[in-house]
Amino acid sequence: MRFDGKTVMVTGAGGFIGSTLVERLVDDGARVRAMLRYTSRGQRGCLDHVPDAVMRNVDVTLGDVRDLDAVREVARGADAIFHLAALVGIPYSYEHPQEVIDTNIIGTSNVLLAAKDLATLERVVVTSTSEVYGSALRIPMDEQHPLQAQSPYSATKIAADALALSFHRSFDLPVTVVRPFNAYGPRQSARAVIPAIITQALVGTTLKLGTLEPTRDFTFVEDTARGFAAVASSDEALGEVVNIGSGTEASIGDVVAKVGKIVGRELVVVGDEQRVRPVKSEVSRLCADNTKAEKLAGWHAQVSLEEGLRRTAEWIEAHLDEYRPSEYAV
Repeated sequence: MRFDGKTVMVTGAGGFIGSTLVERLVDDGARVRAMLRYTSRGQRGCLDHVPDAVMRNVDVTLGDVRDLDAVREVARGADAIFHLAALVGIPYSYEHPQEVIDTNIIGTSNVLLAAKDLATLERVVVTSTSEVYGSALRIPMDEQHPLQAQSPYSATKIAADALALSFHRSFDLPVTVVRPFNAYGPRQSARAVIPAIITQALVGTTLKLGTLEPTRDFTFVEDTARGFAAVASSDEALGEVVNIGSGTEASIGDVVAKVGKIVGRELVVVGDEQRVRPVKSEVSRLCADNTKAEKLAGWHAQVSLEEGLRRTAEWIEAHLDEYRPSEYAV
């Protein structure tokens, strides 16, 4: 499908991937309905950093995906839905698994139920995560890689993915599951490892981190958002799971070294128990096979890790007052 002139609903639009996707969709000519979780302050999250010229084409609605009526109200008349709303903190899922279950599974169910009743609907994109694969059994990891729930968070995403695909098979709902690997970039919270490294590196030379050996497929957020839009535009991707990842892997230690060069400092890492996952929950390797995204949607990553880290560091330095380098966010 083409997005020009279409009404597109985005749940989780206040997140850093969601807000970047909103910008992408508006650039493609869409009228965007951004659904954000209600807070007493009416906060818009990362959308506060989106230019006003873009936000003039965005209708912001406050609600919760756990509320089916709220989802149905926002979805009414939509041509496409991108479902990104989720509780994504893995450490948070250890502490509050029930809340994560309710948001990630029931929330996805509500989006699918609302979508099923829309006569106008051309596409539903459900956001998965590379965490569903667990530690790599083979590299690179294609969409047929076994699913291994190594945290409550990843278990909820496995369930949500299965629900989405079942609605495609059972009701012919035009669903695609997009499985992003480790997106990073401007606006990302200090909960994630790259902002945690950069914020600490900008204010000192000692970094508190967990283990440095795990590798991840770090994909710049603008590439990720472009991947969402490309896959959603592909009829061949209907009913499919599609990885969005760079196809390269880097260890946490590698990232520390690259960030050190960007900030011009010799960085020293000390262990922080708060940042260490339970042994059986730690995912040691992730690296995407992105062949399917290229084949079905003509997508591949364009921004190198070095360039993406530089852009991210510049953004964080300009917004350092929004980060708390000495605290660990879950």
